[in-house]
Amino acid sequence: MKILGIDSSGLVASVAVVEDGVILGEYTMNYKKTHSQTLLPMLDELRQMTEMDLNSIDAIAIAAGPGSFTGLRIGAATAKGLGMALDKPLVEVPTLEGLAYNLYGTARLVCPLMDARRNQVYTGIYQFAARDHGFVLEAVEPQCAKDIHEVIARLNELQREVIFLGDGVPVYGSVIEQELKVDFYFASAANNRQRAASVAALGAELFARGQVVTAAEHQPEYLRKSQAEREQEEKAAQEGAV
Repeated sequence: MKILGIDSSGLVASVAVVEDGVILGEYTMNYKKTHSQTLLPMLDELRQMTEMDLNSIDAIAIAAGPGSFTGLRIGAATAKGLGMALDKPLVEVPTLEGLAYNLYGTARLVCPLMDARRNQVYTGIYQFAARDHGFVLEAVEPQCAKDIHEVIARLNELQREVIFLGDGVPVYGSVIEQELKVDFYFASAANNRQRAASVAALGAELFARGQVVTAAEHQPEYLRKSQAEREQEEKAAQEGAV
């Protein structure tokens, strides 16, 4: 089974190919470029370096959201275009589950944090359950948009060690240190941001379970309205109150 993974849900742009449990190649960038500049060139470089015929892939795993509205749209357009051109199904991998998968097999809780501004984060709480000589990702709390203080309160209730990762960690690290009452850790640089290899690996599991959509069916999962939509609603409410 060969799965192409794509993640442009945050600041990182990443593409990877996983075949039968092995990473054939991965290209990840997190440096002052827009996804519209990087994603397709990265994919083409990956294709050339692995001598891959894109028709040989079984499915395209896409980080489906939440995340950056622009990034999700670019990733979705790329995955949908490829899926339609190649007649391949898409596997929608929830962004926070893909991030949590970076820490595959840990005995601790995993709490990915993506900065959603206004003291909110896109987050979830996950654990790995041992099964059939491997591990299965389970959601203790499924992905959502939440106030960071609510997230910490829930982790205090669970009373288990936890590892944090994601671009929300440097933003809210001091709050975590002040309010969290259980032992906690921050993931290393090798694992603390989105990786398409994790999206592809988790996508392979979902594909094996038949959890696929057509390219035409795929839509990003935003979880909340964009800033422009919220500002427009606030403006309309203020004008209506006059």
